[in-house]
Amino acid sequence: MAHANFQQAETKHIWFLDSRCSNHMCGQRDIFSHFDSSFRESVKMGNDSSLDVQGKGWIRMEVNGFIHVITDVFFVLELKNNLLSIGQLQEKGLAVFIQQGNCKIYHPEKGLIIETEMTHNRMFVVLADCSPSIDKKCLSSMLTDQYTLWHYWYGHLSWNGINTLQQKKMVDGLPHFNAIHQVCEGCLAGRQHRDSFPKGSIWRA
Repeated sequence: MAHANFQQAETKHIWFLDSRCSNHMCGQRDIFSHFDSSFRESVKMGNDSSLDVQGKGWIRMEVNGFIHVITDVFFVLELKNNLLSIGQLQEKGLAVFIQQGNCKIYHPEKGLIIETEMTHNRMFVVLADCSPSIDKKCLSSMLTDQYTLWHYWYGHLSWNGINTLQQKKMVDGLPHFNAIHQVCEGCLAGRQHRDSFPKGSIWRA
């Protein structure tokens, strides 16, 4: 079995696209998100040796910002490289096209989902983030200024208006905070006066 070294391997998991592999196989137990430890099987390698399958499950992989769920992945402890079976991908309805040193994988509804170029040793490799909690990641922005946040939520309500809501307890969950005197660009843009058209102007629009 060929082995390739990649600088990204420290943060990414390497998967080889294999047309001769009958099943997806992985040797890293910690990256399975769903796992059936009762499953047992044996697989035959290219050198006629056999390896024991000690379970199977799902693996979530993030490739270029998109999350893919790979099901029915065999866990083979002695396996040194992670393998993606092209045959198994096609059974799931995916189309795999290899042409001029480029491999593209298409989903019937989502279109192109994975693309990779052939390496110097004539192999197609996918670099993926396979953390089990990958689907729980959330990108968020937070304002430490609570007044500004509620000012936005209430359509740029003035401090006097927000202060009235606080004092009369008109809003459940409205925290107590002090106003920060800063310029709101949205308020300025919405309330600024415009110069009138010159009386001698021909165009009025």
